[in-house]
Amino acid sequence: MTALAIGRVVVRERRLPGLVWLAVPAAVFMVAFFVYPLCYGVGLTFQAAGGPLSAYRSFLSDGYQRGSIWITLGLSVPTALISVVAAVPLAYRMRGPFRGKRTLTAVLMVPLTLGSVFVADGMIDFLGPNGWFNRVLRALHVVDQPVVLIHNVAGVLLSMLISVFPLAFLLVLGYFSGIDGNLERAAAVSGAGPWQRFRLVLLPLLLPGLTVTFALTFVMAFAVFPSATLVGDPAGSTRVISIVAYDAYSRADYSSASAIAIVMGLVELAVLGIVFGIRGRLYRGSTSGGKG
Repeated sequence: MTALAIGRVVVRERRLPGLVWLAVPAAVFMVAFFVYPLCYGVGLTFQAAGGPLSAYRSFLSDGYQRGSIWITLGLSVPTALISVVAAVPLAYRMRGPFRGKRTLTAVLMVPLTLGSVFVADGMIDFLGPNGWFNRVLRALHVVDQPVVLIHNVAGVLLSMLISVFPLAFLLVLGYFSGIDGNLERAAAVSGAGPWQRFRLVLLPLLLPGLTVTFALTFVMAFAVFPSATLVGDPAGSTRVISIVAYDAYSRADYSSASAIAIVMGLVELAVLGIVFGIRGRLYRGSTSGGKG
């Protein structure tokens, strides 16, 4: 190694502490606004009047409260799956240049900028019993009674899809854009049809991105509080776990509210662990199959 190269290594080693110091503000921010609130919230769960674990026992032993977990999963998992599945063909078609692409992309991004509260409010005005949708149906004599599309599971699911799908589409479109088009062209030259090219070339490359997209959209959909409250039935079929936590907080029962929030986080981590575990098994299976 020349003296110049050694000098460069020494300079890099001397600069390393400076680079480390650059991470200090981010670390302080994480401690102040994430680690400390998380630890404080966990501590609150053990301060219930009935004992350290009474807040958890009270929630998990009550079937009405515990059922909110399954209601939330029954809304968030289908929302994430439908969003990812619907985003794939649309992003596949829009990955190449065509007339009106920017306009269509902008239209698809509008619900993401409006927020779930605005979307839910618009759904009430449009899909309500006296909204334009039912007015048109009655004017055309398609139905005699209004079609019930709000204040039920269907309304919440539709509201969540409108809010979550743009994110899934944007992510999948980005993953598609990162795939080298020469790979698909090479498969076409080899005689592979459109479906074979997608299944054997694009889908394996897209799978990691689809997993991440599902994870992000699931986490976004799991916090379904605005939609479940505005266009759902918060006391019945759409009583999600975030509503249960809010009810405890509104009663100033901070131990129970914190315990429910911890349960929410654990449920999300469990679902994400299952998803990434399945992806890992698929990759290990494909690798071992290729070696054999």
